[in-house]
Amino acid sequence: MNSKNNILGNIRRHITDRYEMPDIDIEGIQYPDKVAQFIEISKAVGGDAIVLKEGEDINEVIRSLYADAKVIASNLPDITIATINPDNAADPHELNGIDLAIIEGEVGVAENGCVWIPQNVKEKVVYFISEYLVIVLNRKAVVNNMHEAYDRLTFNDYGFGVFISGPSKTADIEQSLVVGAHGAKGVTVILK
Repeated sequence: MNSKNNILGNIRRHITDRYEMPDIDIEGIQYPDKVAQFIEISKAVGGDAIVLKEGEDINEVIRSLYADAKVIASNLPDITIATINPDNAADPHELNGIDLAIIEGEVGVAENGCVWIPQNVKEKVVYFISEYLVIVLNRKAVVNNMHEAYDRLTFNDYGFGVFISGPSKTADIEQSLVVGAHGAKGVTVILK
């Protein structure tokens, strides 16, 4: 037995009173219109969120938003404007130089405008190395708050996930705001 287990065993033997863990039922903030709140907060954190209208082609919408993008990475079957599939890269270094990555989100949070992205590409570097990021999210997957979001989190075989809220930004460098310091310079969430 190692010393850690020895110490924990001694503690357990000397505890005379035991208490059940309390039931904590936290009901976080609720919004009358979660999608409208999500869009508002997404813009407040420096990103953007739009609702795809009935009959609109997502590829045309993305192309109109990012007309200058030449290298477009996506493994989503509905995205036909992609020039590369990031899952086909033999080495993550091949993904350097992506102008736009189009990925899928799983849960959006109205409270803070973030989106849960489970790793659904072979190389997660695509989430952070692209100049701009488009997250496709089902509008029915927008929840009110982080409490609700945590109840819905899933991981796939990769075992990685990340919350993304707007573009990467930091003000640590000489107290100046720098956008795109360690991630995308711009993030747009398309709610379908």
